[in-house]
Amino acid sequence: MASVLLLGGTGAMGVYLRNCLAARGDRVFVTSRTKREDEDGVRFLLGDAHDEAFLKSAVKLARPDAIVDFMIYGTDEFRQRRDALVSSSGQYVFLSSYRVFAEQVPLTERSPRLLDVCHDTAYLSTDEYALRKAREEDLLRAGHSLNWTIVRPGITYSKNRFQFGCLESELVCFRALSGVPVVIPSEMLPKRTTLTWGRDVARMIAGLIGNPKALGDDFNCATGESRTWNEIATIYGRSIGMQLVTCPLDWYIDLLDARYQVLFDRMFDRVIDNTKILAATGIDASSLAPPEIGLAEELARFKEHPVFKSISPGQNAVIDRLAKSRIPLSALSPSLRWRYLKARNPELFQSLPIRLLRGGIRTFFRMSRHHQ
Repeated sequence: MASVLLLGGTGAMGVYLRNCLAARGDRVFVTSRTKREDEDGVRFLLGDAHDEAFLKSAVKLARPDAIVDFMIYGTDEFRQRRDALVSSSGQYVFLSSYRVFAEQVPLTERSPRLLDVCHDTAYLSTDEYALRKAREEDLLRAGHSLNWTIVRPGITYSKNRFQFGCLESELVCFRALSGVPVVIPSEMLPKRTTLTWGRDVARMIAGLIGNPKALGDDFNCATGESRTWNEIATIYGRSIGMQLVTCPLDWYIDLLDARYQVLFDRMFDRVIDNTKILAATGIDASSLAPPEIGLAEELARFKEHPVFKSISPGQNAVIDRLAKSRIPLSALSPSLRWRYLKARNPELFQSLPIRLLRGGIRTFFRMSRHHQ
């Protein structure tokens, strides 16, 4: 029985990993910034793992044989914390990302990384997610210890976590379940992506914990099956009724403020070779669920009990202007409703004081319902 400390292990992968580890008899400790009730074999530690004092107390309590780190660091922060993290257990599992890679089909652990081959100087001057993860991988390799393991999940879906293109659940599922369309650039629809169930990624990571083959090495964690975004759209459509409207690529980038994620990832064909991790863990490729099964199953559960962290009135309004649609106002609080209407119908607000004086807010809301 091992002791495993998950730093920030409450997300799409952690929710399955902690249960997977507990089921095999490990003692599992999970840091969380929100109070949670302990589960069978899982103890939650309330605090922020970015805080050094809290981290030290968590390590002292858990006395971990392995640490799995789901936290997001800036490169400088990770540089300062690397030695403490690596030396706190017998194995330090670092969550990187498939996004570190440049475009190649298929992606193997030795595929070229954007950090090493990209010539976009403006991009390279940033600490954008893909570059940051690559730099942090290099920091691990440059250290004096080899008790680390790098894992690179692909796009992962899980309980309450769904992506379509660059849209997150709060746009994709909220709009689909509200009966209004989501958007994607037409150029992105034929691009291939590799979506992997969080349950299967957790099995892969669990197979590396305590595995001597994993030390000082890196592994791509994903199913070997890829689909086009158009095929993924069909799964969303069948599962939760998602409708699509295509949009200009630049408009999409501006909407999400995600230039580099779009251009250096979603506009690439992303087909992942998982041969290495299957060999290291002994997992049979046939046991990994394709999105037609795994994604559909998670969406079906989500549809029964949908949970949204937050709803963006501004982004929904911009999408609705393009799609000539409107989200149900009843889904928004009064303050968010006001912000949505102002962004959805800016021309009405140019003379808003006069309209309010003449007819009051109720009149304005009635007019906005017909102004599409």
